[in-house]
Amino acid sequence: MNMTAAVEKTVASDRPLVLDADGTLLRTDMLLECFWAGLGTRPLDTLGAVARHWRDRARLKAELAKIAPLRVDLLPVEPEVLALSDAARAAGRPVALASASDMSLVGLLAAHHGMDRAFASDGRINLKSGAKAAALVETYGEGGFDYAGNAPADMAVWSRGAGAIVVGDRRSAGRLRSAGRPVTEIAGGWTPRDLLRAMRPHQWVKNMLLILPVIAAHEFGLATLLLVLMGMAAFSAAASCIYLVNDLLDLEADRLHAKKCKRPFASGAVPIGVGMAATLLLGALALGAGAALGPAFLGVVALYMTLSLAYSLKLKRMRWIDIATLAALYTLRVVAGAAASGVDVSVFMLIFIFPVFITLGCVKRLTELTLATSDAPLPGRGYGRPDRPDLLNVSILGMVGALLIFFLYSFTDQGRALYPDQWILWVALVPIAWWLFRMVRLGWYGKQDYDPIVFALKDKRGVGLLLITLSLMFYAAGLWGEWFGAWF
Repeated sequence: MNMTAAVEKTVASDRPLVLDADGTLLRTDMLLECFWAGLGTRPLDTLGAVARHWRDRARLKAELAKIAPLRVDLLPVEPEVLALSDAARAAGRPVALASASDMSLVGLLAAHHGMDRAFASDGRINLKSGAKAAALVETYGEGGFDYAGNAPADMAVWSRGAGAIVVGDRRSAGRLRSAGRPVTEIAGGWTPRDLLRAMRPHQWVKNMLLILPVIAAHEFGLATLLLVLMGMAAFSAAASCIYLVNDLLDLEADRLHAKKCKRPFASGAVPIGVGMAATLLLGALALGAGAALGPAFLGVVALYMTLSLAYSLKLKRMRWIDIATLAALYTLRVVAGAAASGVDVSVFMLIFIFPVFITLGCVKRLTELTLATSDAPLPGRGYGRPDRPDLLNVSILGMVGALLIFFLYSFTDQGRALYPDQWILWVALVPIAWWLFRMVRLGWYGKQDYDPIVFALKDKRGVGLLLITLSLMFYAAGLWGEWFGAWF
């Protein structure tokens, strides 16, 4: 049934219209919203409340609502259900909200949408299924109300009401029709495509950093490359796991953002429960693949996930610490490539790439600040537009430091052994410097992506400079002659 027909059918009745909140009026669940909001602001209190009251749902909901009150005006709604409510109120019908969530939230939500009454859990009674049905029958009488719900648990309510409005639950709608009940269906639901979008597969390109140790050591055997590819898959799963966690922790902040409000969890396109299940699955895949590649790689993956989680919870809000953490997370990818392939990573290589990533971390913040519309600190960050000069200075220091370390590496025993034509290695400094300067310049003028690594791998001119650098390094190592013989 389309939305217009559903509205006309509902308005035609004169019975009170009662709406469930979680999954019906709302495209989210307020208990899970409180849980993730609490984890982001008061994690110890939140986990303590779950540990103490996980068997007592009514008490748990009340405690979490106190720890992390929600802005109900930001919660995503199901437009068709809201249209039913608005049409019923316009026709003079009483409209009530009946939810198993805590009254402190349900009352605010009902008031925000202009509803006449709210039924909810009160810290002692969990108003779900039979308890909800009993409360509504006590108020409106047997068969004295129409009810909108979204789950099999609502069958107890539909069976004692009159008209049934079913959101995204075809099986329950079929059962009700078989029993001869009048049913209005609203599609609701979510799609795997939206979940994939939340996993940000476009960010997986950053895991190409795992191949750097193989390139630096000139180990291009098929077995080695297959191990690195498996490592990339593990890191992709780990990264997506943390992206999902980050989005769940930032629900309210994302809803206040002009673009991030369209993210799958913030917009309600994907239920929080689905996101939590996907997070566990991706984490298990990452650690399972890590274990298959050996204890060293497993340790790096576990450290990456732990540090990423700490970044999401706290470190990204701390000035300069956030940039150092970003650089460390990028560097861990390189270490992971060495651990997966069994290639020894040079200490000089790690010392070289860390200031490169410091520069790129500063570029990320420069881009955000340049595109900001005011001098106020960025939401959830410790920087404002007045910090741009300091970020520029640190990015330049990182660039100079990286170039100096690269130059000094050419004089080491390992550098001379791997790159006999030392002067060509010095020539490679030119495109490296040009690339780094280009990245800083584009960040300063706000002309690149919010993620510099993703931007770098899509920037044609920048990729050209990196390929020139790589070609010169291969020439300095004598690899072109080894591969193509007389041509070189």
